[in-house]
Amino acid sequence: MDMLTIGAFAKACRLSPKALRLYDELELLRPARVDPESGYRYYAPEQLEQARLVAWLRRLGMPLARIREVCALEPASAAAEIRAYWARVEAETATRRDLAAFLVDHLSQVPRKDTTMLELRYAALSDTGLVRPANQDTAYAGTRVLAVADGFGPAGAPASTAAVEALKFLDTEPLTAGSVLNLLEDAVQGATQAVQDATRNPKEDGTTLTAMLWTGSQLALVHIGDSRAYLLRDGSLFQITHDHTMVQSMIDEGRLTLEEATAHPQRALLLKALTGAAPAPTPDVRLHDAQPGDRYLLCSDGLSSVVPDSEIQETLTTIPAPEQAVRALIIAANNSGGPDNVSCVVADVVTAESR
Repeated sequence: MDMLTIGAFAKACRLSPKALRLYDELELLRPARVDPESGYRYYAPEQLEQARLVAWLRRLGMPLARIREVCALEPASAAAEIRAYWARVEAETATRRDLAAFLVDHLSQVPRKDTTMLELRYAALSDTGLVRPANQDTAYAGTRVLAVADGFGPAGAPASTAAVEALKFLDTEPLTAGSVLNLLEDAVQGATQAVQDATRNPKEDGTTLTAMLWTGSQLALVHIGDSRAYLLRDGSLFQITHDHTMVQSMIDEGRLTLEEATAHPQRALLLKALTGAAPAPTPDVRLHDAQPGDRYLLCSDGLSSVVPDSEIQETLTTIPAPEQAVRALIIAANNSGGPDNVSCVVADVVTAESR
């Protein structure tokens, strides 16, 4: 039987020799023969069809583990699997498209000049979940401050509590127009010091922090870690924070797909958190203009890692009262196994006369 060298085979199937060596190691596309002395790989012409299929599936962005499954199927079943995969890609693309549209609208809009009085209706709830022996989360909702913190390490609970407690004074602090972000940044510095005082080992102990400060027309956001903030506006759900995790950075760099990230062994590894270590990492801080009817959700990853965004969106859309919404979200997390502590804050922007 005529054999193709790895170079000739790579050229014929449009896969690089490097990719072919990787697929050999992963047992995705094994060579027909390996020279016992030189280790050089040779391929049979009959393998070209499978190699081209692998190349096409990689161009679709399909993870290698799923490609292995598809290649093992009969053609009809493989086609069905590819159809299901692409449907999911299109759904995720639509979500990102909606987020891009929201960001364009948010950054383009002219600040509102009307005198409509707005206020928040809010609720906060935290639960241990079904697996963890203790709750290291802290959730808080007040007249101005909304916050979720997810502690980790032996002193995780004191760390999350200290971070949130350090922000509570903002509920009564006079706010000056134009200085709210500076005020929030100063409060985060206080939270960092409070976490340092509450912990003993900055390499092991710390907390995430996602918080919002209500000014009467805007919400100032501060975020560090992998707790999240979402906005439900006009029926669409947008994640308005960016996870500070190793996996998210790999997604941003194109080294990992969203599907591969869900099973990555380091998906919970944080790149940023409040630990009391010096120098303190810089949190994300920005302003969001509020509109009547907006609904904000702050949550720990005990919710976002086990409950799909589609289910979160449906819950926030169909349950009007914040108290019932936070309870329903925590029930959803526990119904999905409750592997972690779970905390939620839901806040609605309403006109003052709608009490």
